[in-house]
Amino acid sequence: MARKPGSSPSAIKSRAARTAAALAPAGGAPAAAATPKKKGTNPVQFFREVRAEARKITWTTRKETWITSVMVFMMVVLAALFFSAVDGLLGLGAKALLSFAAG
Repeated sequence: MARKPGSSPSAIKSRAARTAAALAPAGGAPAAAATPKKKGTNPVQFFREVRAEARKITWTTRKETWITSVMVFMMVVLAALFFSAVDGLLGLGAKALLSFAAG
């Protein structure tokens, strides 16, 4: 069986090195040497970051919420009808099988 091109160990290593170089931080420092964050952050800084993250939240409009709710309701109804039909068919099959077995 022939090997695929680029499946030699040296080709795999060179691809891994290129990938690692592309994912490395811009300063050229390895990812492990990045400075870790302090465990005890300043509460004021914490609340600033919370406010900054809260500003990024996008809320749906009333119309989008209504349309999504209607779509969910329709899917629930369709699923209920489907499972009801499958349950009915399986029930009929079980009754037929039991009446056939009873003689």
